[in-house]
Amino acid sequence: MKTITLDIDKALGAVTRKQIDALAPKATQSMEMLHKGTGPGNDFLGWLNLPSSITDEELKDIEKTASQLRKCKAVVVIGIGGSYLGTKAVVEALNNSFDWLQTSKRKDPVLLYAGNNIGEDYLFELCATLEDKKFGIINISKSGTTTEPAIAFRILKKQLEKNIGVEEARKYIVAVTDRSRGALRTLADKEGYKTFVIPDDVGGRYSVLTPVGLLPIAVAGIDIRALVQGAVDMEKATDVKKLFDRNIAAIYAATRNALYDKGKKIEILANFHPKLHYIGEWWKQLYGESEGKDHKGIFPASVDLTTDLHSMGQWIQEGERTIFETVISVAKPDHKMTVPSDKADLDGLNYLAGKRVDEVNKMAELGTQLAHVDGGVPNIKITLPELNAYYIGQLFYFFEKACGISGYMLGVNPFDQPGVEAYKKNMFALLDKPGYEKESKAIRKKLK
Repeated sequence: MKTITLDIDKALGAVTRKQIDALAPKATQSMEMLHKGTGPGNDFLGWLNLPSSITDEELKDIEKTASQLRKCKAVVVIGIGGSYLGTKAVVEALNNSFDWLQTSKRKDPVLLYAGNNIGEDYLFELCATLEDKKFGIINISKSGTTTEPAIAFRILKKQLEKNIGVEEARKYIVAVTDRSRGALRTLADKEGYKTFVIPDDVGGRYSVLTPVGLLPIAVAGIDIRALVQGAVDMEKATDVKKLFDRNIAAIYAATRNALYDKGKKIEILANFHPKLHYIGEWWKQLYGESEGKDHKGIFPASVDLTTDLHSMGQWIQEGERTIFETVISVAKPDHKMTVPSDKADLDGLNYLAGKRVDEVNKMAELGTQLAHVDGGVPNIKITLPELNAYYIGQLFYFFEKACGISGYMLGVNPFDQPGVEAYKKNMFALLDKPGYEKESKAIRKKLK
């Protein structure tokens, strides 16, 4: 099988190859810290060898549970952050973009998402859509008390029990949670729900290759074995034993840190394939939550091109020169479509007649890269040979490994997220949650 490739040539100029190579010892040291477990956050390194440790028995259990949930026409994935972004990224990338419209032909359940916001209208409309229907629920929460998913689960559990009865509902509720503690574990044991474990040593944003991601991805009809195999092969390709100049995760980490040292504070992940939108959303969480601390970190943004060339393209081309761009390119499309000829040629497109749409897109991609580089925006390019589960598995592990290396190079703990707790404390105080009386009094005094 081929592998995804990394090309940093169009980043050279803002930084030199020599400057990147000068960071090789630091990248290698950071990678060794990961593998030896000597860096900060070393109790959350379970993702590092996760792909190669997944057993056939574990995959069979996931596939069996998925087949039960696939008896429903819709399955709601309840989770926030890494508990749903990886799933949505994979499913949106690999499923037919218009599959949800093919109600009479579709063989896979529609995946719906809840618990990733606190929108009352969103939940009302979701429940109205599911009225009187049998649907599945995959509730993903290590504690079971995170506000957004906990609210959604309360509401949807009640809805499902009303629709099909309490006993029958138990067959279609799956809890992905802690092995032995927490509110969701207690409830699941009490109610007899099928459960899967979120490993203690794997943080949410690194969890797509645990049951957190693999179960709903399997429900969506995607080959999770190919996804895992891609990750296994990338685990080998980016192993600590690989020399720096042959390790694409280390090279990517070093290149982005070299650019950061030169004042490039924003990284824009760009794609020229509309199915990759949620890859960008997942990537933003991975890098934003991992590196944005201690008043450091590259700000992760994303754009869908060529769409956003007609909006954000102006800023990228001529705005403040504090950015660099990483482009995800797909070498070979799944389908073939050519531009037709038109006798009148009123739109002036006959010069493209007979050309594949993908050829036009690839020229737009290359032309954009050249324009952005000429405009002072260094470009890194990641190429997937095809858009399938195997290469998506490679891509996910590549980004995870590079993120761990890059975080250590930056001098932060890439596996915690203390800043996420700030809004929660204020929200709990404003809602008068028991135990937050002191904080409630203090925050209300501020608001006077």
